[in-house]
Amino acid sequence: MRAFPAVFLLLVWVNSPSLHAGDDFWPGWLGPDRNGRVKGFEPPVQWPARPESKWSVRVGSGYGSAVVAAGKVMVHSRQGEKEMVRAIDLHSGKVLWIKGYLVPFKMGGGGERHGKSPKANPAYSDGRLFTTSISGILSAWDADSGKLLWRKIPGKRFGQSHAHWGASNSPLVLEDRIVNLFGNDDVGSLMALDVATGETIWTMGNDGTCYSSPFHTEIDGVHQVVAWNHRALVGVEPKDGRLLWEYPFPHKTHNQNMPTPAFHDGKILLGAENRGIHAFTPSLRHGKWSVSKTWSQKELALDMASAIVAEGLLYGLSHYGQGRLFCLDPDKGKILWQGSPRTGPYATFLSFPGHVLTLSHQGRLTIFKASAKGFQSVASYALSDNSTWAAPVLLENGILIKDAESLTRWVF
Repeated sequence: MRAFPAVFLLLVWVNSPSLHAGDDFWPGWLGPDRNGRVKGFEPPVQWPARPESKWSVRVGSGYGSAVVAAGKVMVHSRQGEKEMVRAIDLHSGKVLWIKGYLVPFKMGGGGERHGKSPKANPAYSDGRLFTTSISGILSAWDADSGKLLWRKIPGKRFGQSHAHWGASNSPLVLEDRIVNLFGNDDVGSLMALDVATGETIWTMGNDGTCYSSPFHTEIDGVHQVVAWNHRALVGVEPKDGRLLWEYPFPHKTHNQNMPTPAFHDGKILLGAENRGIHAFTPSLRHGKWSVSKTWSQKELALDMASAIVAEGLLYGLSHYGQGRLFCLDPDKGKILWQGSPRTGPYATFLSFPGHVLTLSHQGRLTIFKASAKGFQSVASYALSDNSTWAAPVLLENGILIKDAESLTRWVF
């Protein structure tokens, strides 16, 4: 039996949020466990009529949420022709350092309204901050000083180093390596790079990249990176990049592969633009992997918004009906309830015990009960007049909201 799975468990545990007890810790896309679940949030006994704005900093545009560690908020954005990286004191809102670098970019046709700002979420690990520019530049920064540690364009060897509408894959840090999809629509790879040097550890495949972000999980006792590229859903051994399994699920015409898949009870829950929501179950039997489709739900579909599992149920925003909130049974694929249509094209989701939190792209924050019995609102706030495409960060007693111009800390 190989020793790596046990070692990997230890490494993941060392970087787990439990070791940051007493401190707000949000290291990247969808939080510490990359599933939208929030630990340590203390909901108010009574939700206020409106949260209090503690501080606000103009940071520019960008779709990546802030990351939080060691009392600092770090945010990646664009102002003019430069992409900017800032560290802000979590408690006072004071800017601790700021760095900028030129990132020329021309948005692909059809995506002009989204602009040239970075679309990927930054990642933090062990004193390092990692950012991905809209053009596919991966940079590592010292989180304390803002010093640039290294910079790479891993997808450059494929020619164009980003997809048609820019790089939006949020990097995944697994102890000594950073894993992500790199390349363009036609050709690319899932790659692991050394966090200290940026040197390539392994490369897997040559499929085009997409807009979805990888995550890590354990299936049948095997730790793996799950990624959705331009052609297929894949499971990959994180130590050496070996392909464990794959299930073809390509983009079709203008229907892109964008959301980050969710994971529940051995099933990968994949929502696709105009192609429904599906459950895939990889399994290891007698040393061989196979993947079965457990169910398909064609009445819902995910465009850009990623769905999450909360209290054993799947919540998300279907783009059918011009945007409808939904709750779905992830074991059977049955729709339990849907909200009103015309909600809008995008929303982000987080959860804390018994509740789901969603931020619409119009700046409205809504908290509702995680229940199969229908939508039950707990609180709702209009927190910005600007668009809010970045996911919120739920703190111990408040929330960080990034809109098209500013990052604001609110206290409940």
